Amino acid sequence: MDWLISIALGVGLAAATGFRVFLPLFVVSLLAHLGLAGFAVNEDFAWLGSLPAVIAFGAATLVEVLAYAFPFVDNLLDTLAVPLAAAAGTLIALGTMVDLPPLVLWSVALIAGGGMAGAIKGGAAATRLASSVKTAGMGNPIVAVLETGMSVLLTVIALVLPLLALVIVATLAWQLVRWVRRL
Repeated sequence: MDWLISIALGVGLAAATGFRVFLPLFVVSLLAHLGLAGFAVNEDFAWLGSLPAVIAFGAATLVEVLAYAFPFVDNLLDTLAVPLAAAAGTLIALGTMVDLPPLVLWSVALIAGGGMAGAIKGGAAATRLASSVKTAGMGNPIVAVLETGMSVLLTVIALVLPLLALVIVATLAWQLVRWVRRL
């Protein structure tokens, strides 16, 4: 059962990076640094709890959240953020999933972690683009606030109730598949 909770934690946090790339990484880094994490960080990723990592992820989170408040800058940022979210999703999944055989760890991190983060970020970018077209960018700050809120909420749920986070991520994946089929 521990492996399922470990996977749920990693995949839940990875999905949260699809909404805001650096926010879940900052939260995990800060909790690990302060020793408040109710989870183990993979020993190969212990650097996530270092002070330089906390500072770097904190600064990146602040810049990311503020940059998404500006219409059209946010669309430019999305071109970088989609592949970055996939990488961050893989990284956070690798860093928080423990006691798994390497093949399982890397497979789940790449496919479920990175894949889900990239898919969510791609959906968010498409939503922002539609908002830009329909509202001339004036609706984009609302989309940005909702995305940040979703990242915070999913990060907290993943840390407190990882199995619930996995259910939410599975539901998001199902909704994304339905949305793509309709297109």
